[in-house]
Amino acid sequence: MKKFDVIDISGDVGIKAFGKNLEEVFVNAALGMYSLITDIEGVEEKKAVNIKAEGESMDGLLVSWLNELVFQFDTYGFIGRKIEIKNLSEKTIEALISGDEFDTKRHERRLLIKAATYHRLKIEKTNDFWEVNVIFDI
Repeated sequence: MKKFDVIDISGDVGIKAFGKNLEEVFVNAALGMYSLITDIEGVEEKKAVNIKAEGESMDGLLVSWLNELVFQFDTYGFIGRKIEIKNLSEKTIEALISGDEFDTKRHERRLLIKAATYHRLKIEKTNDFWEVNVIFDI
């Protein structure tokens, strides 16, 4: 099973992420977002960061989670490669993300993600698999 697909939308970009459970689909949504920023294959696991996000609903939690990762990138230049979910409930997520500081000499610059949005946001379980659609402002 593939982890995610890129959705091309006029003026913005999105991803469709897949997973066997909610943890896997949240991880794959984050990896999909990171892949819009750079080629994550070139990111080394030099540093680990604990991330916590909260939301009033599962939709809100997903947007909050992705926007916390955008904040870490914008503020500290941190880009993740490996994500381990420590705790996921309907309103909170805690994860350990391993990655590196973004360096234009070592990392390809792709898109500048401003934020994850609620536009066309979808979290859905179909049969035994989860699917997430999320659009990003660029």
